[in-house]
Amino acid sequence: MSDPILETRALSRRFGGVAAVSDMSISVAERETLAIIGPNGAGKTTFYNMLSGRMTPTSGQIFFRGQDITGLPPHKISRLGISRSFQINNIFTEMTVRENVEVAVTALWGDSRRWYNIASRNRAVQERAQILLDQLEIGHMADQRAGVISYGDKRLVEIAVVLATEPTLVLLDEPTAGMTPEETRRVTALVKQLAASGTYTFIITEHDMSVVFDLAHRILVMHRGKLLVMGSPEEVRQHPDVRKAYLGEAQDETLGEAVS
Repeated sequence: MSDPILETRALSRRFGGVAAVSDMSISVAERETLAIIGPNGAGKTTFYNMLSGRMTPTSGQIFFRGQDITGLPPHKISRLGISRSFQINNIFTEMTVRENVEVAVTALWGDSRRWYNIASRNRAVQERAQILLDQLEIGHMADQRAGVISYGDKRLVEIAVVLATEPTLVLLDEPTAGMTPEETRRVTALVKQLAASGTYTFIITEHDMSVVFDLAHRILVMHRGKLLVMGSPEEVRQHPDVRKAYLGEAQDETLGEAVS
Protein backbone atom coordinates (compact mmCIF):
# COMPACT_ATOMS: atom_id res chain seq x y z
CA MET A 1 0.00 0.00 0.00
CA SER A 2 1.36 3.45 -0.93
CA ASP A 3 2.09 6.08 1.68
CA PRO A 4 -0.87 8.34 2.57
CA ILE A 5 -1.07 11.80 1.07
CA LEU A 6 -2.35 13.16 4.40
CA GLU A 7 -1.99 11.84 7.93
CA THR A 8 -2.96 13.28 11.31
CA ARG A 9 -1.63 11.92 14.57
CA ALA A 10 -3.52 12.58 17.80
CA LEU A 11 -4.56 15.99 16.45
CA SER A 12 -6.31 18.09 19.10
CA ARG A 13 -7.52 21.64 19.58
CA ARG A 14 -8.75 23.02 22.86
CA PHE A 15 -10.45 26.32 23.63
CA GLY A 16 -9.95 26.76 27.33
CA GLY A 17 -11.48 23.70 28.94
CA VAL A 18 -13.37 22.66 25.82
CA ALA A 19 -11.88 20.10 23.41
CA ALA A 20 -13.22 21.05 19.96
CA VAL A 21 -11.14 18.28 18.38
CA SER A 22 -9.60 15.47 20.40
CA ASP A 23 -7.00 12.87 19.37
CA MET A 24 -7.92 12.73 15.68
CA SER A 25 -5.69 10.20 13.92
CA ILE A 26 -6.58 9.55 10.29
CA SER A 27 -4.85 8.53 7.07
CA VAL A 28 -6.04 9.64 3.61
CA ALA A 29 -4.92 7.79 0.49
CA GLU A 30 -3.89 9.58 -2.69
CA ARG A 31 -6.80 10.10 -5.13
CA GLU A 32 -9.32 9.13 -2.45
CA THR A 33 -12.50 11.09 -1.75
CA LEU A 34 -13.10 11.22 1.99
CA ALA A 35 -16.30 12.76 3.35
CA ILE A 36 -16.47 14.11 6.90
CA ILE A 37 -19.91 14.23 8.49
CA GLY A 38 -21.23 14.98 11.93
CA PRO A 39 -23.79 17.17 13.70
CA ASN A 40 -23.22 20.88 14.23
CA GLY A 41 -20.54 21.34 16.86
CA ALA A 42 -18.87 18.02 16.07
CA GLY A 43 -15.55 19.75 15.32
CA LYS A 44 -15.51 19.52 11.51
CA THR A 45 -14.70 23.19 10.89
CA THR A 46 -12.00 23.25 13.56
CA PHE A 47 -10.46 20.14 12.00
CA TYR A 48 -10.52 21.79 8.56
CA ASN A 49 -9.00 24.97 9.98
CA MET A 50 -6.06 23.01 11.34
CA LEU A 51 -5.51 21.10 8.09
CA SER A 52 -5.48 24.35 6.07
CA GLY A 53 -3.28 26.27 8.52
CA ARG A 54 -5.92 28.71 9.70
CA MET A 55 -5.67 27.35 13.22
CA THR A 56 -2.72 25.90 15.14
CA PRO A 57 -3.33 22.58 16.91
CA THR A 58 -3.03 22.45 20.67
CA SER A 59 -1.27 19.11 20.26
CA GLY A 60 -0.68 16.42 17.66
CA GLN A 61 0.78 16.51 14.16
CA ILE A 62 -0.26 16.84 10.51
CA PHE A 63 1.76 15.24 7.72
CA PHE A 64 1.34 15.97 4.01
CA ARG A 65 3.26 13.65 1.69
CA GLY A 66 5.38 12.68 4.68
CA GLN A 67 6.29 16.27 5.59
CA ASP A 68 5.29 17.66 8.96
CA ILE A 69 3.16 20.74 8.20
CA THR A 70 1.81 21.24 11.72
CA GLY A 71 1.34 24.95 12.43
CA LEU A 72 2.44 26.20 9.00
CA PRO A 73 0.57 29.32 7.81
CA PRO A 74 -2.11 28.95 5.10
CA HIS A 75 -0.03 30.38 2.24
CA LYS A 76 2.77 27.90 2.84
CA ILE A 77 0.33 25.00 3.07
CA SER A 78 -1.28 26.15 -0.17
CA ARG A 79 2.11 26.25 -1.87
CA LEU A 80 2.68 22.63 -0.87
CA GLY A 81 -0.54 21.57 -2.64
CA ILE A 82 -3.46 21.86 -0.21
CA SER A 83 -6.28 24.22 -1.13
CA ARG A 84 -9.62 24.89 0.52
CA SER A 85 -13.04 26.28 -0.30
CA PHE A 86 -15.35 27.78 2.32
CA GLN A 87 -19.00 27.44 3.33
CA ILE A 88 -19.60 31.07 2.34
CA ASN A 89 -18.66 32.21 -1.17
CA ASN A 90 -15.20 33.73 -1.14
CA ILE A 91 -15.06 35.49 -4.50
CA PHE A 92 -14.74 39.07 -5.73
CA THR A 93 -18.28 39.98 -6.74
CA GLU A 94 -17.32 43.14 -8.66
CA MET A 95 -14.86 41.26 -10.86
CA THR A 96 -15.78 39.11 -13.81
CA VAL A 97 -15.89 35.34 -13.41
CA ARG A 98 -12.65 34.94 -15.35
CA GLU A 99 -10.89 37.73 -13.44
CA ASN A 100 -11.59 35.90 -10.18
CA VAL A 101 -9.72 32.87 -11.45
CA GLU A 102 -6.99 35.01 -13.03
CA VAL A 103 -6.16 36.45 -9.62
CA ALA A 104 -5.49 32.95 -8.25
CA VAL A 105 -3.46 31.92 -11.30
CA THR A 106 -1.40 35.11 -11.12
CA ALA A 107 -0.67 34.57 -7.43
CA LEU A 108 0.41 30.98 -8.11
CA TRP A 109 2.77 32.14 -10.86
CA GLY A 110 4.52 34.55 -8.51
CA ASP A 111 3.00 37.92 -9.40
CA SER A 112 0.62 38.20 -6.43
CA ARG A 113 1.76 41.71 -5.53
CA ARG A 114 0.75 42.95 -8.96
CA TRP A 115 -2.32 40.83 -9.63
CA TYR A 116 -4.59 43.83 -9.98
CA ASN A 117 -2.92 45.04 -13.19
CA ILE A 118 -1.40 41.80 -14.52
CA ALA A 119 -4.30 39.38 -14.65
CA SER A 120 -6.26 41.34 -17.24
CA ARG A 121 -3.28 41.74 -19.59
CA ASN A 122 -1.44 38.42 -19.39
CA ARG A 123 -2.66 36.11 -22.16
CA ALA A 124 -1.22 32.96 -20.55
CA VAL A 125 -3.07 33.76 -17.32
CA GLN A 126 -6.28 34.39 -19.25
CA GLU A 127 -5.98 31.11 -21.13
CA ARG A 128 -5.31 29.11 -17.97
CA ALA A 129 -8.32 30.71 -16.27
CA GLN A 130 -10.53 29.94 -19.25
CA ILE A 131 -9.43 26.29 -19.27
CA LEU A 132 -10.46 25.91 -15.63
CA LEU A 133 -13.82 27.59 -16.24
CA ASP A 134 -14.48 25.36 -19.23
CA GLN A 135 -13.59 22.31 -17.13
CA LEU A 136 -16.32 23.30 -14.68
CA GLU A 137 -18.76 24.08 -17.51
CA ILE A 138 -19.02 27.80 -16.75
CA GLY A 139 -16.67 29.07 -19.44
CA HIS A 140 -19.58 30.71 -21.27
CA MET A 141 -20.03 33.19 -18.41
CA ALA A 142 -16.36 34.19 -18.15
CA ASP A 143 -17.07 37.87 -18.90
CA GLN A 144 -20.05 38.19 -16.58
CA ARG A 145 -19.71 40.01 -13.27
CA ALA A 146 -19.40 37.37 -10.55
CA GLY A 147 -21.93 39.13 -8.32
CA VAL A 148 -24.86 38.61 -10.70
CA ILE A 149 -24.55 34.90 -11.50
CA SER A 150 -26.54 32.21 -9.66
CA TYR A 151 -25.50 30.89 -6.27
CA GLY A 152 -24.60 27.50 -7.70
CA ASP A 153 -22.42 29.10 -10.38
CA LYS A 154 -20.69 31.20 -7.72
CA ARG A 155 -19.76 27.99 -5.91
CA LEU A 156 -18.31 26.65 -9.16
CA VAL A 157 -16.29 29.86 -9.59
CA GLU A 158 -14.88 29.33 -6.11
CA ILE A 159 -13.96 25.73 -6.97
CA ALA A 160 -12.24 27.05 -10.11
CA VAL A 161 -10.28 29.49 -7.93
CA VAL A 162 -9.29 26.59 -5.67
CA LEU A 163 -8.13 24.50 -8.64
CA ALA A 164 -6.18 27.46 -10.02
CA THR A 165 -3.68 27.01 -7.18
CA GLU A 166 -2.88 23.57 -8.67
CA PRO A 167 -3.56 21.56 -5.50
CA THR A 168 -3.22 17.83 -5.10
CA LEU A 169 -5.41 17.81 -1.97
CA VAL A 170 -8.67 19.78 -2.12
CA LEU A 171 -10.73 20.56 0.97
CA LEU A 172 -14.34 21.34 0.05
CA ASP A 173 -16.37 22.79 2.89
CA GLU A 174 -20.11 22.24 2.33
CA PRO A 175 -19.85 22.57 -1.49
CA THR A 176 -23.62 22.21 -2.07
CA ALA A 177 -24.91 24.19 0.93
CA GLY A 178 -27.81 26.47 -0.02
CA MET A 179 -28.19 25.04 -3.51
CA THR A 180 -31.32 24.01 -5.34
CA PRO A 181 -31.67 20.28 -6.06
CA GLU A 182 -30.66 20.86 -9.69
CA GLU A 183 -27.59 22.89 -8.67
CA THR A 184 -26.66 20.18 -6.19
CA ARG A 185 -26.85 17.47 -8.86
CA ARG A 186 -24.75 19.57 -11.22
CA VAL A 187 -21.99 20.37 -8.70
CA THR A 188 -21.92 16.79 -7.45
CA ALA A 189 -21.47 15.48 -10.99
CA LEU A 190 -18.63 17.92 -11.67
CA VAL A 191 -16.80 17.07 -8.44
CA LYS A 192 -17.22 13.41 -9.32
CA GLN A 193 -15.63 14.04 -12.73
CA LEU A 194 -12.71 15.86 -11.11
CA ALA A 195 -12.19 12.98 -8.68
CA ALA A 196 -12.31 10.46 -11.52
CA SER A 197 -9.57 12.36 -13.38
CA GLY A 198 -7.01 11.01 -10.89
CA THR A 199 -5.53 14.47 -10.41
CA TYR A 200 -7.00 15.31 -7.02
CA THR A 201 -7.58 13.91 -3.56
CA PHE A 202 -10.74 15.32 -1.96
CA ILE A 203 -11.80 15.80 1.63
CA ILE A 204 -15.39 17.02 1.76
CA THR A 205 -17.66 18.14 4.57
CA GLU A 206 -21.31 17.91 3.60
CA HIS A 207 -24.72 17.71 5.26
CA ASP A 208 -26.55 16.31 2.23
CA MET A 209 -26.33 12.54 2.66
CA SER A 210 -27.14 11.84 -0.98
CA VAL A 211 -24.08 13.90 -1.98
CA VAL A 212 -21.92 12.15 0.63
CA PHE A 213 -22.84 8.65 -0.50
CA ASP A 214 -22.54 9.56 -4.16
CA LEU A 215 -19.01 10.97 -3.86
CA ALA A 216 -17.20 9.33 -0.97
CA HIS A 217 -14.95 6.29 -1.04
CA ARG A 218 -14.87 6.47 2.76
CA ILE A 219 -16.77 8.45 5.35
CA LEU A 220 -15.43 9.82 8.63
CA VAL A 221 -18.05 10.50 11.27
CA MET A 222 -17.17 13.04 13.96
CA HIS A 223 -19.03 13.38 17.24
CA ARG A 224 -18.12 15.80 20.02
CA GLY A 225 -14.71 16.42 18.55
CA LYS A 226 -13.76 12.78 18.21
CA LEU A 227 -13.62 10.19 15.48
CA LEU A 228 -16.70 8.06 15.98
CA VAL A 229 -16.57 5.82 12.89
CA MET A 230 -14.52 5.70 9.70
CA GLY A 231 -15.30 3.28 6.91
CA SER A 232 -17.00 2.63 3.60
CA PRO A 233 -20.41 4.21 2.93
CA GLU A 234 -22.09 0.87 3.60
CA GLU A 235 -20.22 0.35 6.87
CA VAL A 236 -21.19 3.82 8.03
CA ARG A 237 -24.80 3.42 6.95
CA GLN A 238 -25.13 0.22 8.96
CA HIS A 239 -23.22 1.32 12.06
CA PRO A 240 -25.53 1.60 15.08
CA ASP A 241 -23.48 4.34 16.73
CA VAL A 242 -23.82 6.52 13.65
CA ARG A 243 -27.59 6.12 13.58
CA LYS A 244 -27.79 6.97 17.27
CA ALA A 245 -25.31 9.84 17.46
CA TYR A 246 -25.77 11.58 14.13
CA LEU A 247 -28.36 10.27 11.73
CA GLY A 248 -31.18 9.42 14.10
CA GLU A 249 -33.97 6.98 13.54
CA ALA A 250 -35.98 9.58 11.62
CA GLN A 251 -33.27 9.78 8.95
CA ASP A 252 -32.68 6.05 8.55
CA GLU A 253 -35.02 5.76 5.57
CA THR A 254 -33.37 8.66 3.75
CA LEU A 255 -29.94 7.23 4.49
CA GLY A 256 -30.96 3.84 3.14
CA GLU A 257 -32.29 5.38 -0.06
CA ALA A 258 -29.05 7.29 -0.57
CA VAL A 259 -26.99 4.17 -0.97
CA SER A 260 -29.56 1.81 -2.49
